[in-house]
Amino acid sequence: MGKRASFDQDAVAELLGRQKGVITRSQTKGCGMSDAALRHRLRSGGPWQALLPGVYLSVSGAVTGAQREVAAILYAGPGSVITGPAALAWHRIRVPRTSIVNVLLPEPRRRRDVGFVQLNRTSRMPRMVFPDGQVCYVPAVRAVADTVRGMADLGAVRAIVADGVQRGIVRVPQLADELAGGPARGSARLRQVLEEVGEGVRSSAEGDLRTLIKRERIPDPMYNPRLFTGGSFIAEPDAWWTDAGVAGEIESREWHLSPGDWERTLARDARMSAHGIIVLHFPPKRLRTEPRVVAAEIRAALAAGRSRGPLDIMALPAR
Repeated sequence: MGKRASFDQDAVAELLGRQKGVITRSQTKGCGMSDAALRHRLRSGGPWQALLPGVYLSVSGAVTGAQREVAAILYAGPGSVITGPAALAWHRIRVPRTSIVNVLLPEPRRRRDVGFVQLNRTSRMPRMVFPDGQVCYVPAVRAVADTVRGMADLGAVRAIVADGVQRGIVRVPQLADELAGGPARGSARLRQVLEEVGEGVRSSAEGDLRTLIKRERIPDPMYNPRLFTGGSFIAEPDAWWTDAGVAGEIESREWHLSPGDWERTLARDARMSAHGIIVLHFPPKRLRTEPRVVAAEIRAALAAGRSRGPLDIMALPAR
């Protein structure tokens, strides 16, 4: 008969079950596992694999995102909390996928970045955290700020902020408070996007439109207002020039995934046209590749609308 393991196998199994198959060297020693037994499991072709220094996975196959997050927290130590894209994904805010796990840890602690773990020492540890099993996440507003701070792609910053705000996961005042309380370095793009959102901009493409309008010195429209006439709702266009009765709509395929969506868009445009509104359509790509052509189209529509005179339409600011 084979020699029975001398460590507490039930305790190891309980830890692995609770920690998604991840365990630390100190935990194995606490269960009575010898260094030789640990090395045997980590041998070439063995059942375990090393994820980080002193952190192991009890299977030899691919590592899941959840297992990386548990490993990152175990490596960083007590009191650490996940932020960045992994926290955004947990809060269900859309963000580009990455294998990197960003972890906040109290400033005095000394640990180094390694593998897929990026450590951020801070004196601004969040007062509230969101536990999920062995892992804790920062609040959504902190995750947004930590993720976008220092990002070079303004469009990506817009997309993250807009998704969180549109879906009610974060609110603009919360983001403004987080921005004011955090480091100024790397915050310029977040500051710009919050200014846009405060004006009613709700998507990355709408941000591109606003940038084009500012650069081309076109009069500022209202963004995402609610249009009414005689107390009846007409539509909620992406942009609205009141004095000219001109509406701008960004036509993204993302919002036309079904025949029903397309039919609703046509019906909305028909309602606006029936009330004399000049409706302009802007595919997102044209805002980036043909900005001067788009600007000329807007100017021509504004001139036509002003020559006709104002419409009897009331516009309420974006909600």
